[in-house]
Amino acid sequence: MKKAELYKKVIEYFEKAIPIAETELDYSTPFDLLVAVILSAQCTDKRVNMVTPDLIARYPTAWEMAEAHPDEIYNYIKSVSYPNNKAKHLVGMAQKLCSDFGGEVPETLEELTTLPGVGRKTANVILSVVWGESAMAVDTHVFRVSRRIGLVPMRCKTPYSVEMELMKHMPHDIVPKAHHWLILHGRYTCKARTPECQKCGLRDFCKEFIKKQKNSSL
Repeated sequence: MKKAELYKKVIEYFEKAIPIAETELDYSTPFDLLVAVILSAQCTDKRVNMVTPDLIARYPTAWEMAEAHPDEIYNYIKSVSYPNNKAKHLVGMAQKLCSDFGGEVPETLEELTTLPGVGRKTANVILSVVWGESAMAVDTHVFRVSRRIGLVPMRCKTPYSVEMELMKHMPHDIVPKAHHWLILHGRYTCKARTPECQKCGLRDFCKEFIKKQKNSSL
């Protein structure tokens, strides 16, 4: 199957299967989301959503969080992964927002990635979700699912190479939604250790599934 046809079939499937695709992180403002995405690194959205209400209630803007000590932040986020580092990142991020951006979340990749705790993936989430830009954030789910299906070749071994390949072939107007399609599919169907192939509507043209079927018939 040619690459263009595969992308077309995958998009058609997701449009029907997941017509509403959006982040599962709870947030009200761009700052809220930035905090949540930083906390979500190697942590579930469910866990992050449990700690952010109290954290944001105490530090609703960058200005309040910039005045905090990491130990204070730690008390709110100690149940997430790597709380010590994330507490330091949150305070540093807030201070940078206040000193360089008037306390507001910036709107470019270059500016976002100057913030402590914000790498390319986190910046792309903010660009896509908050500002509606055509930005593909590659997390563990996007990386795994896109390679398994065959949207990107297995030789793409870094998040950046996967991002570039997806952006090359995915219509840019649906990239923000496609990002969530791949995440949700990876979270609930194409799981890392036990993919639920039998209930997957992509299996007929999934490269990994077709390969498994061929191997099992030998």
